Amino acid sequence: MDHHHLPGPGQDAAGGTLDWLPPALVLLAAAGVYLLLVRRARHRNPARGWSRWRTGFFLGGIVLLGVALLPPVAPFAHEDFRGHMAQHLLIGMYAPIALVLAAPVTLLLRTLPAPSGRRLTAVLHSLPARVIAHPAVALVLSTGSLVVLYFTPLYNATATSPAAHWLLHAHFLLSGCLFAHAIAGPDPAPARPGVRARLVCLGVAVAAHAVISQLMYAGFRVDIHAPVDQVQGGAEIMYYGGDLAELLLAAALVATWRPEPRHATGRGAWRGAVPARDVSGGS
Repeated sequence: MDHHHLPGPGQDAAGGTLDWLPPALVLLAAAGVYLLLVRRARHRNPARGWSRWRTGFFLGGIVLLGVALLPPVAPFAHEDFRGHMAQHLLIGMYAPIALVLAAPVTLLLRTLPAPSGRRLTAVLHSLPARVIAHPAVALVLSTGSLVVLYFTPLYNATATSPAAHWLLHAHFLLSGCLFAHAIAGPDPAPARPGVRARLVCLGVAVAAHAVISQLMYAGFRVDIHAPVDQVQGGAEIMYYGGDLAELLLAAALVATWRPEPRHATGRGAWRGAVPARDVSGGS
């Protein structure tokens, strides 16, 4: 572990308008698009409507991303590894849970024209989509990438390159959304394994976060250019904050899962497959 601090991108003007205006505009645009789609879904089918809980989850996810990407957290993340870790948890774990529970794909399917909806459904059922949405693959992309980030020179490289820094944010967000969707997402998920398999993947994620954070705290083979107290503080944030996020994800899994009817037979009944009515994102 290195004992000197490496300045992050944009640190000299971290609080400047040019630093926080683009992400703020992107987040506002995302919220606006979602609300527009909600209005369209309610207009198309007033009886079915759209769940206010789903809308609230999406806006909550946008707020969490805003907290992570805007002052005061963003400047702190540039200056202190503990801020980076808090930012990582917000972008890669907490915001994805909220965004996934908003069922954006279901909302899109309800509002797209029929031909576009069929094309999107075909993509969701394609082999690449089914592979990447498997909980084990999502686990490797989200949790497994932390080993590469913190135990190789990659983290220090991202700290000196603004483009790499934003790519890291994008990776945290996309892989976090993918994992949350694979474990507990209400959106359609063809070939999603049963609840027991998903709980195993979630348990592996919990154990992996614990091991990574403990190795980081001990300074064992970590490659992070930051003072020891910052690295240890970041490890504690990962340990406790990650546990809470994974507990929330487990609660989401329980809340979105329903057992198969008693008369169900075949593999689906044994695997705890989620019925279609539970992944439709309805109100």
